[in-house]
Amino acid sequence: MTAPAVAVGRDARFKEIVRVMNERRVSALPVVSGEGRVVGVVSEADLLPKEELRGRELTRFERIQRRSRLTKAEGVTAEDVMSTPAVTVRPDDTLAQAARRMAVHHVKRLPVVDEDRLRGVVSRGDLLKVFLRPDEDIEEEVRRTVVSYLFPLHAHAIHVSVRDGIVTLRGLVHDTSLIWVAERLVQGLEGVVGVESQLGGEESGPVRPCRGHFGRPAF
Repeated sequence: MTAPAVAVGRDARFKEIVRVMNERRVSALPVVSGEGRVVGVVSEADLLPKEELRGRELTRFERIQRRSRLTKAEGVTAEDVMSTPAVTVRPDDTLAQAARRMAVHHVKRLPVVDEDRLRGVVSRGDLLKVFLRPDEDIEEEVRRTVVSYLFPLHAHAIHVSVRDGIVTLRGLVHDTSLIWVAERLVQGLEGVVGVESQLGGEESGPVRPCRGHFGRPAF
């Protein structure tokens, strides 16, 4: 996350919000109370109705249909235009949880809160930075947390290589039922782009190369 987070108060004026967004080059700002609690989020989408509906004469039906956007168009403070309740994450939430929450709620930035108090902001760009993790770091974690854990007696016989975030596993294992478990665990590590498994049973020999796909076991 980015900390400290840039935020505005409930009574922040419309032009001030626009100015802060422009200066900080962000598309949304948390709105906080005097105690630092997150009470909402104001985004570019919340501000655009003022321009969208400028000077338009709306029929009664249109005013009813667009009541929410009309309210935002008439707003002059953060409290008037913000979206509430705010969609947030906690500091100990995983990157996957944050990404899913962004996708489900169609937002680009999430306030990070601890007991409702603002601690930072995480954006789509922040989540993608995990894929800049060095291949050497990923390889070390695969050996330490997956290979040594699942195959403690055969860890020396399993070759792990990582290139551009793609992990390749090669070697023979005693228990072939653990192969897909290894693939799934590797897929869950931060910075992993994909998994190519060339693991096989000791008796049957290596299996054909298999590229793992996120979200389901690779066989």
